[in-house]
Amino acid sequence: MFAYELHRMHHAELIREAAAQRLSRQAVKALRAAKAQRSGTHEPEGRVSAEPGRFVRAA
Repeated sequence: MFAYELHRMHHAELIREAAAQRLSRQAVKALRAAKAQRSGTHEPEGRVSAEPGRFVRAA
């Protein structure tokens, strides 16, 4: 039973770590989107090259 309790505690810790990482990635993404909106660009991914005829990076 002790091994099962340790397994459950480790599983819960992994779930908490994954949630924290997901939240931090979402925060960074939101900050980048806000920065792009303030700068007036509508391309959050940016241009692939400086040539005006090129497409932006695909999803």
